[in-house]
Parts: sequence; C-alpha cells; structure tokens
Amino acid sequence: MSRSSRTNRFAAIGATLIASALALSGCSSDSSADSASSSDDAAGRTVEEIQSAGTVRLGVFTDKAPFGSVDSDGNYVGYDIEYGERIAKDLGVEIEWVPVDASARVEYLQSDKVDVILANFTVTDERAEQVDFADPYLQVSLGVASPVGSEITDESQLADANIIVVKGTTAETYVDENYPDANVTKYEQYTEATNALIDGRGDAWVTDNTEALAWTGSHDGFATGITKLGTPDTIAAAVQKGNSSLLAWLNDELVTLNDEGFFLQDYQDTLLPVYGDDVDPEDLLISNN
Repeated sequence: MSRSSRTNRFAAIGATLIASALALSGCSSDSSADSASSSDDAAGRTVEEIQSAGTVRLGVFTDKAPFGSVDSDGNYVGYDIEYGERIAKDLGVEIEWVPVDASARVEYLQSDKVDVILANFTVTDERAEQVDFADPYLQVSLGVASPVGSEITDESQLADANIIVVKGTTAETYVDENYPDANVTKYEQYTEATNALIDGRGDAWVTDNTEALAWTGSHDGFATGITKLGTPDTIAAAVQKGNSSLLAWLNDELVTLNDEGFFLQDYQDTLLPVYGDDVDPEDLLISNN
C-alpha cells in the first residue's frame, strides 16, 4: 500500500470514527444508567475523589507489547498506555501505573487496588457480572502462533496439539470450551507463555490475534498461522462494580476522544509500526456504524 493510499485510508477511518461519536454518546448514557441501577451504593473512588487525591491508579500489562509493556528505559509504552495518559491528563491528575496479570484483573478492581483496568480487557458476560465495562475502544479476535515448519494453519489441528494459553484470558476460555480433552498448559504471564513456545514446550500458543502477530513478527522461526479464531470480541476499560461516577466519566471521555480522532492517532503511533499492512485498522478500531 502506498503512503498516499494509507493516508487516505486513515482519513476515511478517522471520518468514520468522528461520525460515530454521537452514537457513542447515546451508548454512554445507557451504560451509566445501567450501572447506577445495578447498585445503590457506588463502589471504588468517584471522579471527585480521584481528582481530590491527585492520582488515578491504572491497571495495565507490562509484558504485552504493543499494548502495554515497559521499555529498556523503564517507561510504560503501548496503545493502552497512551490511552491511560490521556485519561489522567483530562482528569487533571498524575498516574500511578499498577502492573497486573491477566488472571488478576477482576481482583484488582474488587479489592480497590486500581481505579481503572486498561490491560487489554476483553468484554465477556461473566466479567460483566463482576465489574462495570465502559464502552469499547477496540475489537479483536483470537489467533494462533506456532513454529515455522510445524505451523498450525487450521483450527482442526488444535485438537491434537499441545496448546499454550495465559490464565484469565478469553483464549483460555475458548480452549477450555472447545477443546476440553486437549493437552493445555496455562501460564500466569505472557512472557512465560512465549518462553514455553520458544523452548518447544508446546505446539501452539492461542492468544489475541494482535498479540500473536506482534510477537511472531519480531521472532524469527514463528508465524501466526491462524489470524481469526472464534467470534470477535471487544476491548474496554473497566471499573469497580457500581462506580457509576467513574463509568460515566469514561464514557463521556470516549466520545471526546473519538470526536478528535485520538484512537486513530494512537493506532498510528503504537500499532502501525508493529503491524504495517498485516493488520487492517478497520479490524481493530471501533466505528459503531
């Protein structure tokens, strides 16, 4: 794709995102009302309490590039990090980054260790019973990474494969539901899962397709043979159940950021350098048409 074609495509996506702001606004008020009706007593810190404290606590990944990781200088970087920085800026507070494992995201909210989870959190019915999700800002499918030479390219191959997953992820749920008799090894952290694949302690790593593509793109000898597995899901920020104040603020913020094309710019800054033409931004960005 030429630079001019890519620029025109981004412009078109940006226009779509801007046009969707009004639709998001309507969704925002519904989400806030639902949250308020689900609990008489707000849980977690309100917007006013966060602003009074001067710090917002954001739960993020530190080992899931390009969404949330720590660079060689010790700085938090990635798509979710850019989003978190903008949230703090518009709240008028400083950030306390709180590293989380996938399996601990709900617990960190319920125990009031964080105000918001931004750790690439996929929306599911089960999780929605335990936390309140804001409106989504990304959509994603599962993918499968495997060694070149014994590449997994068809879902039917997973039945006889030694599968690697990270605990507390939608990949774990998908594999448990669809391959109950498979040999599955589960890890707490993403680095543990990828090291296992490198060491030959598994045939296939099932994870978000964006994660699989990013990792195999930077590791010779591995490929993402399946890029769309199962039903696409959405990614959203989450707050403690019943925190209608912060939930409403996040949904209003989402409208503002979509209106100005923030997420498109975030994509260009953090994801495009990793994926290039391997990922269509329309497959990730929420247009809500």
